[in-house]
Amino acid sequence: MRFPKELRKFGGYFDTSTIRNQIEIFEKKMIAPDFWNNQNDAKNVTKKLNVLKLQLSKDNELADIIDELETYNLLLEDEFSQNLFSEAVAKLNLSLQKVDETEVQFLLNGKTDSNDAVLTIHPGAGGTESQDWAEMLLRMYKRWAEIHGFKVEIIDFQPGDEAGIKGVTLEIFGEFAYGFLKSESGVHRLVRISPFNAQGKRQTSFASVFIYPIIDDEIEVEVDVSDLRIDTYRASGKGGQGVNTTDSAVRLTHLPTNITAQCQNERSQLRNREVAMKILKSKLYQHYEEIREAELQKLENKKTDIGFGNQIRSYVFHPYQMVKDHRTNFETGNISNVMDGKLDDFTNAFLKFQAAKNV
Repeated sequence: MRFPKELRKFGGYFDTSTIRNQIEIFEKKMIAPDFWNNQNDAKNVTKKLNVLKLQLSKDNELADIIDELETYNLLLEDEFSQNLFSEAVAKLNLSLQKVDETEVQFLLNGKTDSNDAVLTIHPGAGGTESQDWAEMLLRMYKRWAEIHGFKVEIIDFQPGDEAGIKGVTLEIFGEFAYGFLKSESGVHRLVRISPFNAQGKRQTSFASVFIYPIIDDEIEVEVDVSDLRIDTYRASGKGGQGVNTTDSAVRLTHLPTNITAQCQNERSQLRNREVAMKILKSKLYQHYEEIREAELQKLENKKTDIGFGNQIRSYVFHPYQMVKDHRTNFETGNISNVMDGKLDDFTNAFLKFQAAKNV
C-alpha cells in the first residue's frame, strides 16, 4: 500500500503550539469574574476560542488518521492480506477527504475569515434576463447558507420590473462565512436559452457579486458624520404593514470614498440607519485593509464592468452543461448541484489556488 503524498505532507506540518497558547489565554479570560460585563467583548472571545478549538480538533483528527494508516502500512509489510489491504484502501479514501477538509480549515487563516459576511448582488446590462440571473444567484447563496446551517437576513431588496431583482444585500451569519464566501466576489456569467426571448435564442447574462466581512465590534472604524450623505426613500420590498408608506429606507454615502450602504428591511428609519452604518463600516474596513496591506487595488476599483472578459465564473446551461471558475480552472458538469448551493468544491479550489500563489 502506498502512503500518498497528500497525507505525507501533513505529517508534522502544522505547528499547533501557537493555537494551544491562544486557547490558554482566552480560557483564562473567560474565568475572570468580570468577563461577561462587556457582552460584545465576551462574545468575540468566545467565538475566537471556538474557532481555535475547531482548528485544534481538526489537527488532532489528522494525527490520528496518519497513525492509523501507518499501522496499516506496518501490518501489510509484515504479512500481506487481501482483506486487510482492501480495508486499508477504504480507510485511505475516507482519509483523503478528511485531509482535504482539514487543509481548507487551516487555509482560512485571514484576519477576518472567521467573521460573518455581507453579500451584495447586482445584475449587469440586459434588463429582465440579467435581473432574473441575479435572482438565481440569490437563491444559490441562500441554499448554500442553508446547507451550512448559516442564518441569512436580507437587509435591502430591489425587485426587477418584470422578473428577478435589480439588487440585493444580505447578511450571512455563521463561523467562517466570510472566509468561505470571499471567493465568490466578481462577475458571474450565464449562458442559456432565455425564457424571456420569444425566438428561443441563446443569451449571455452577467451579474456581479461582492463579499465583505462584518467587522467585530472591537475593530474600530472611524466614520466622520460630516463625511456622510444620508438619503431617505420609500422602501420597495416586503417588510410588513406600513413599510411602503413612509420614507423609512436609508442610504448612506461615504463621500471621500463614494462607498454606499443602504437598508430598508426594518420598519423604523432609525433602525435602518443603524444597520446601514454597520454595513458601511464593514465596507470601509475592507477598503482600508486593502490599502494598508498594499493588495491589488482599492476595493471599489476592483469592481470591473459587469460584462465580457471580466467574469470569474461561467455557468453554461446550453448547448452543454458546465460551471467553470476561470481563476482556478476548476469545473463541473453537475450544474443543478451548483445552482442548489453546493459550492464547496469551488471554494476549496480557490483557497488552495490562493495559498499556492502566496508560497
